[in-house]
Amino acid sequence: MATLQTLLPRRRVFLLWLLLPSLWEAGAGQIRYSVPEELDKGSIVGNIAKDLGWEPLALAERGVRIVSRGRTQLFSLNPRSGSLVTADRIDREELCAQSARCLVNFNLLLEDKLTIYSVEVEITDINDNAPRFGVDELELKISETTTPGFRIPLKSAHDADIGENSLQKYELNSNDHFSLDVRNGADGNKYSELVLEHALDREEAAVHHLLLVAVDGGDPVRSGTCRIRVKVLDGNDNAPIFTQPEYRVSVPENMPVGTRILTVSATDADEGYNAQVAYFLEKNPGETSEVFELQSPSGDIIIIKSLDYEDTKIHEIDIEAQDGPGLLTRTKMVVMVLDVNDNAPEFYMTSATSSVPEDSPPGTVIALFNVHDRDFGKNAFVTCSLPEKLPFKLERSVDNYYRLVTTTGLDREQFSFYNITITAEDGGNPSLSTDAHVLLQVADINDNPPAFPHAFYSAFIPENNPRGASIFSVLAHDPDSDNNAHVTYSLAEDTFQGGPLSSYVSINSDTGVLYALRSFDYEQFQDLQLQVIALDSGKPPLSSSVSLSLFLVDQNDNAPEILYPTLPTDGSTGVDLAPHSAEPGYLVTKVVAVDRDSGQNAWLSYRLLKASEPGLFSVGLHTGEVRTARTLVDKDALKQSLIVAVQDHGQPPLSATVTLTIAVADSIPNVLADLGSIRTPTDPDDSDLTLHLVVAVAAVSCVFLAFIIVLLVLRLRRWYTLHLLQASGGGLAGVPTSHFVGIDGVHAFLQSYSHEVSLTADSRKSHIIFPQPNYADTLISQEGCEQKDFLPAPQSLLNDKGEDIAQPEYHVSVRENLPIGTRLLTVKATDPDEGANGEVTYSFRKVRDKISQLFQLNSLSGDITIVGDLDYEDSGFYDIDVEAHDGPGLRARSKVLVTVLDVNDNAPEVTVTSLISSIQENSSPGTVIALFNVHDSDSGENGLVTCSIQDNLPFRLEKTYGNYHRLLIHRTLDREEVFKYNITVTATDQGTPPLSTETHISLQVVDINDNPPTFTHASYSAYIQENNPRGASILSITAQDPDSGENAQVIYSLTEDTIQGAPLSSYVSINSNTGVLYALCSFDYELFRDLQLLVTATDSGNPPLSSNMSLNLFVLDQNDNTPEILYPALPTDGSTGVELAPRSAEPGYLVTKVVAVDRDSGQNAWLSYHLLKASEPGLFSVGLHTGEVCTARALLDRDALKQSLLVAVQDHGQPPLSATVTLTIAVADSIPDVLADLGSIRTPVDPDDADLTLYLVVAVAVVSCIFLAFVIVLLALRLRRWHMTRLLQSASNGLAGMPTSHFVGMDGVHAFLQTYSHEVSLTADSRKSHLIFPQPNYADTLISQESCEKSEPLLIPQNLLETKGDPNLLQLLPYVSVSSQSGVVFAQRAFDHKQLRAFQLTLQAHDQGSPMLSTNVSLRVLVGDHNDNVPRVLYPALGPDASALFDTVPRAAEPGYLVTKVVAVDADSGHSAWLSYHMLQASDPGLFSLRLRTGEVRTARALGEKDAARHRLLVAVRDGGQPPLSATAPCT
Repeated sequence: MATLQTLLPRRRVFLLWLLLPSLWEAGAGQIRYSVPEELDKGSIVGNIAKDLGWEPLALAERGVRIVSRGRTQLFSLNPRSGSLVTADRIDREELCAQSARCLVNFNLLLEDKLTIYSVEVEITDINDNAPRFGVDELELKISETTTPGFRIPLKSAHDADIGENSLQKYELNSNDHFSLDVRNGADGNKYSELVLEHALDREEAAVHHLLLVAVDGGDPVRSGTCRIRVKVLDGNDNAPIFTQPEYRVSVPENMPVGTRILTVSATDADEGYNAQVAYFLEKNPGETSEVFELQSPSGDIIIIKSLDYEDTKIHEIDIEAQDGPGLLTRTKMVVMVLDVNDNAPEFYMTSATSSVPEDSPPGTVIALFNVHDRDFGKNAFVTCSLPEKLPFKLERSVDNYYRLVTTTGLDREQFSFYNITITAEDGGNPSLSTDAHVLLQVADINDNPPAFPHAFYSAFIPENNPRGASIFSVLAHDPDSDNNAHVTYSLAEDTFQGGPLSSYVSINSDTGVLYALRSFDYEQFQDLQLQVIALDSGKPPLSSSVSLSLFLVDQNDNAPEILYPTLPTDGSTGVDLAPHSAEPGYLVTKVVAVDRDSGQNAWLSYRLLKASEPGLFSVGLHTGEVRTARTLVDKDALKQSLIVAVQDHGQPPLSATVTLTIAVADSIPNVLADLGSIRTPTDPDDSDLTLHLVVAVAAVSCVFLAFIIVLLVLRLRRWYTLHLLQASGGGLAGVPTSHFVGIDGVHAFLQSYSHEVSLTADSRKSHIIFPQPNYADTLISQEGCEQKDFLPAPQSLLNDKGEDIAQPEYHVSVRENLPIGTRLLTVKATDPDEGANGEVTYSFRKVRDKISQLFQLNSLSGDITIVGDLDYEDSGFYDIDVEAHDGPGLRARSKVLVTVLDVNDNAPEVTVTSLISSIQENSSPGTVIALFNVHDSDSGENGLVTCSIQDNLPFRLEKTYGNYHRLLIHRTLDREEVFKYNITVTATDQGTPPLSTETHISLQVVDINDNPPTFTHASYSAYIQENNPRGASILSITAQDPDSGENAQVIYSLTEDTIQGAPLSSYVSINSNTGVLYALCSFDYELFRDLQLLVTATDSGNPPLSSNMSLNLFVLDQNDNTPEILYPALPTDGSTGVELAPRSAEPGYLVTKVVAVDRDSGQNAWLSYHLLKASEPGLFSVGLHTGEVCTARALLDRDALKQSLLVAVQDHGQPPLSATVTLTIAVADSIPDVLADLGSIRTPVDPDDADLTLYLVVAVAVVSCIFLAFVIVLLALRLRRWHMTRLLQSASNGLAGMPTSHFVGMDGVHAFLQTYSHEVSLTADSRKSHLIFPQPNYADTLISQESCEKSEPLLIPQNLLETKGDPNLLQLLPYVSVSSQSGVVFAQRAFDHKQLRAFQLTLQAHDQGSPMLSTNVSLRVLVGDHNDNVPRVLYPALGPDASALFDTVPRAAEPGYLVTKVVAVDADSGHSAWLSYHMLQASDPGLFSLRLRTGEVRTARALGEKDAARHRLLVAVRDGGQPPLSATAPCT
């Protein structure tokens, strides 16, 4: 090893000498750079090519590259720029750690000359490392007894940077106990120590949290932190302290032994063993230590002996608490024994009322009661209370008497009854209470007027409607009950167009349906304002009204009216001139026409129907201008005749024609000679009128004849029906009606008579019946009465013969169930001997046990009595041997044969063998429902059983073999009519009286999908404003399916169709679940006005069923089209049309007419014409509604030959739109003279046509009058018959003198309840007579079936069977509950009128019998509205900056000018939604007025120059609720 160390220096010296030349050259090429660390890759370090004096391209040519050994290449050369760049991000701390300088050396090798250059790059430090501690948190422990000045060394921080970027100082957060001392070590590092400045107290703060911060000197400054947790160790410097200086506890005297009454607690601020506290009782003489025990570890005080309030009321105990080392403290506990509250208060209700009117004033006494508690002291102090939010209070009177009185007015519409719970609670602890319940019904008064759902209504009706047509239906709701809620409707009296409003429309007073009393004409009026009044039937009656706007919809019922050319009043034909030199397009004349209809019905188009020279003239389609189509030539006739048709665009279109005569000439004198032959062709309208009149006569006659035929057929059918009824209605003719009672056509006598004679209705003989002795109260049949029983003649009294039995054999028939002790008969034997020889005694001979149990023989009298129960079902015949013997012993025998007669004492028995509980509704007739057997233990007729079921049931009974019966389906079932049948099978025997047994069968009908969904109406009509937003809701359609389950789930769809080439689905869509129809596009009234839809409702059954409904969707017009001026129109050749006015024109002369149309309809299409500007003001005037331009004065010589007028045409929409046209009028005298000469041709009139038309009109009128008179007479006869029927009904009120309580009624037939008993019994259908002994104490008693049954009906909890009326099948079970005992329905939650207006419940009550019977009742619950919504202002809306938008008013506005309108809505209904508008503030109070109900802001006076340019108004919108709610709207 020593040798190797010697050789190494020598080798290094040798290599140094060899490389010295190269190193010298390289040293001459030393290059140095400096670059900061953390530069991005590719950052430029220096320009090698520039520093070596080379061009950048020379580096690549000379093959320059970097040579370095044993390290990662940190730099690279850019061959294009010759720059030295970083090859990657450089971290100085990773390369050089804490070295003062960080140098990176490498060489550059030139491969062409093998020259090496040395490059040295210094990496400078940046502050990229923060100081870091070895640990994030340091825990120190120090005793609280440590003295200040104690030092604790802390962990040092390390910073990887150097120089100023390295760690420079330490900092400690501010605190009260510690400071930081920093020292510099010999190695230059900084060390910190924690110094205790103030003494510590663990009880004050057990832990101190400090934060040590190490900061470097870089830019920016970086720092590191270390959390220091100083834990203070405990010393025993605190004694235990009790939580209370004295403990007091109250214990009831009945507290059981072993109960913990209190836990004392002492706390020691120390910890560990120093804080362990133990508790001890200080021993004092007395019994207290024997009553209580203190648990030392826990401090629990336990009763070990029973407490006695009467013995000791207060116990005082001294308690010590001691910690581990021995520090102690004392406290005292005082135990107070309390009396026990063991008696609850008692109620004594003195007086109470069950009903109170809702208008009772506050303070009305409802109940008076007394409360009492048998305890003493506080336990006997009783307070009474009521539940919160009830309009009642309790007033205390003397001696614990209370009065229950009302605090506010009651409202039955909110609460119809109150179940008031009065709670009496004593002052004990725990307190005892008793509840008393007072059920108070609130009686209704008429305090609510009827309320309409909307503040106003709008209805639309096409003109030319039939008389009596239904227009609209209004509905008002009155929250009162009974008569107070019965609403009648009427119309407010008013006049319209000089006539009473009642001659136009009427309203059904019960239903609110509005009817048209005449056929309306849109051209006479377009709308009708009505006021509908709803009046209830209370006393006094209350009413409310609603506005109804009735708008007429125009129909195309007016043909176009041609204004020009018109037929002159003298009968001549007007002639227009066309010069020979006229070029193609020359305006010859113009046809001007108007249509009294509006909208599309008034759009006119002009067509040339016929021309004497086809191709010579053309007519403008929309302007009516007649122009030359080509150049006139010499061969063209001087007179040209044109027939022009004017047609509107209504459905169906109507048209009119006009004949034009055009003279072709260059000068007027040349034309006059050739105009004599011009004649006007016959008007085709005359032939059309004749045809229509003929058709009218035929139609009215046919209708009249058909009406008479139908009436005769109905009369014959009624006569035939009455004839059949009379033939089948026989009855008992000879019996007075008063002796009968009738049920379903069966008559029977009501009275019974009992005498000694028995008389039958059909017997041919009478019998005198001698009653059998000792047979009292026995019903004997006729056969039994015909037995001839005679006593034999008296025998000798000698005993030379034995006893002689009166009858060798006795026969007796008795009814079973005779009472025990009844004498059956008396056997009689005679002995002619005397004395003891003639004394006869009787006895049974060889009697069986069964007979001895049933019969007994009196040995002396011979009476045989019944001693047991006779039962025909056990035995029907008994043979008894009777023996009579005298004193000496002579005997005689006889036989008694007892026949037991059957009595109907056994009801039939029904045994159900097979039964199904549910069946599908499509089960075919004959399907077996049940199989049962009937049996009656009686015999004969008493054992014959007939079975029956209720009438009008789709079932029948069929008897099979033996006594088996089957219950079958008789006709098809329908679950939608009856979903459950309670079938009662009645088995009745033929006995007298008959006995019966009822068996109840419950059958559930299972639904099948046999009903398609049905719409409420066959067709619907909906209206939507044009320009509607996309996605707007149009209408909600509902279809009901009477099936159940999935079979009743309805899905809605639209039938595919196309409209104007586009699929229907691009216009509207329907929600498949709710049936709500939505608009998918914005409609345009001018493109189409109605839309025909077919809505399909399909259920979810299998197979599914569906139904269709047609929906007419009408698009309502909005004012979105400006008026279109048809005449004068600007010619196509650019020339200006000129109108002529003669110099001799008088004032009012018609110069021309402005003709305009509006593509809108209704009021939006009403046009008014205004003269805006004239070159000669005052010369011409324009008709406001006609557009006629007339001379306002006579023309003067000084008037200009050319006059220019600017006319404005404005519609009546909101806002109004307008258009203008300029008229040029030429004033000249020559042309009118020529036109006057050309009009001498008159049109001949055919007198035959006029006569035929007159005859046809008279025929139509006569036939119509006869038809009308016939109908009126028929109606009068009907009314007279109806009146007579009512008189007969009012006169037939039964027996006027008999009290109602003496009658019972069934199906409208009255019968006596009381019976009258006489001696004769008479029946209507019996064939034998009976002697009837009336039963005592049963007269005049009517026993119902219910009273005979022992079980009482029990009201069980009602089930909410079904819910109806919410378009989404609302689950009502969480909304209401029903008391199972009282049947009171309670609300489970608060209802919202906006979400739920009404719902329907079906309540079921059933008894506890077997089988269980039930009945249902339907309950409809209406949710009343409360005023809980503030009015919402729709217009004016606030701008984007929350400021009010501006409305403008012209300075020239007259008083009453409509400035703006405040529009608001209220989400409530009824009175709560009635809105009124009030002016709160105004910058000029007298300038504007506000309409109370409409919200219209109008000018109250004319505007002046002094009025400000800007005004601010503050409008309040208030509803009619109680209390009223309001909103404000600013207007500027």
